[in-house]
Amino acid sequence: MAHYLDFEKPLAEIEGKAEELRAMARQNEEMDVEKEAENLDFKAQEILVDLYKNLTPWRKCQIARHPERPHCRDYIKALFSEFVPLAGDRNFADDQAVIGGLARFEDKPIVVIGHEKGSDTKSRIERNFGMARPEGYRKAIRLMELADKFGLPVITLVDTPGAYPGKGAEERGQSEAIARSTEKCLQIGVPFISIIIGEGGSGGAVAFATANKLAMLEHSVYSVISPEGCASILWKDAEKMREAAEALRLTAEDLYALGISDQIIEEPVGGAHRDPERAIESVKAAIGSMLSGLNSKKPKDLINERRKKFLKLGSKGLAA
Repeated sequence: MAHYLDFEKPLAEIEGKAEELRAMARQNEEMDVEKEAENLDFKAQEILVDLYKNLTPWRKCQIARHPERPHCRDYIKALFSEFVPLAGDRNFADDQAVIGGLARFEDKPIVVIGHEKGSDTKSRIERNFGMARPEGYRKAIRLMELADKFGLPVITLVDTPGAYPGKGAEERGQSEAIARSTEKCLQIGVPFISIIIGEGGSGGAVAFATANKLAMLEHSVYSVISPEGCASILWKDAEKMREAAEALRLTAEDLYALGISDQIIEEPVGGAHRDPERAIESVKAAIGSMLSGLNSKKPKDLINERRKKFLKLGSKGLAA
């Protein structure tokens, strides 16, 4: 059964009726309901286009968190060949919230790192809902160092509500691990591309996204804090998350206007979860285009350009 967001209730009703008609026809072959079902499909498509025409920032957050949205493992499976996962931080443990390893993109060797939220209850608990612990960031550092040593481009797939704030993570140096990962992003002399595929939350996302090129899927979000967390701090009321989402300017359009994102990757109407294959193909095209513009640059130039990019953040769009 498809998962519908709260603002998609009109769509759920129409698509539900169409499915009911087809189910009845399967049980009774004499019934001819296809024309009526097709009319409902057409109406559903009109509603879908209308719903997604002018989305609010809060609705964008809901879409970015959609449980059926393609996750890191889906992108790795579809985009990269010969993927060899590398586990552990060589210090404490292997963090299942972070996937990384060696692979090939269009037959060229790369290193890929990403957050994985999980796709069902068991895997979500195992992956800690994409919230990395210190060992996850230290694993990422190890992989970035490997990429730098062998001159391999780094591609990161960001999808996390933020770093895990638990007691054990803090005891093992969560903030230090995030800072070191961000620092390592700025030090490696290889092409570095980051894609926000869902949520990009707080320093937990920045630690993977301090790249030469940052692209965001159309309905992804990227912010210093979640709307609920922001509302709890500013208004002492998490239910004001809609107002917080507006204030945070966390959509792909906002961040492109502010000069933080370099590219917006178009999604199928209704979000990436409605047509995962098409969404993943769009990401593939974006990665290929960005890599082609970086591969010819020298290590020193890549590092300098990356540093300048982040030093100048805030100089664009401040008057908006």
